[in-house]
Amino acid sequence: MGNLTDYILFHTDFVLILDILMYYNNTEMSEIHTRLKEIRKQFNLSIREFSKEIYVSHSLYGQAEYGTREPNDRIIQLISSRFNVSKKWILTGEGDMWTSPPPDVRLERILEIYNMVDETLKECLLDQSKILLKIYRDKKED
Repeated sequence: MGNLTDYILFHTDFVLILDILMYYNNTEMSEIHTRLKEIRKQFNLSIREFSKEIYVSHSLYGQAEYGTREPNDRIIQLISSRFNVSKKWILTGEGDMWTSPPPDVRLERILEIYNMVDETLKECLLDQSKILLKIYRDKKED
């Protein structure tokens, strides 16, 4: 009978430890996926756009952000290097979020578009940019 009692006590302790570990893991995951979403929102990108920036499928990244799948080291590294975000901050929430000022994704998109067009359209884009800048400056002075 003593063996059965010992088994029940051991089993109860084991289940309690598993519950604590699962709670800790889920809490940690929850915080990571919240930080992933925060990074993406900082750049005003959709999940599809963000995942394209880090060269992973949108479904894989979406699972990491929604907390249904733990982000692997590769995703963490890609986000860190592409968006200048501290790996430590992504994983723990500790320290500064940024390793250096974040890149301006909009500027990179403008450059992509600029590089896709012919010389005539490039000149047109530059002329339009100058006009928009003048309008902006004139409004700012008013």
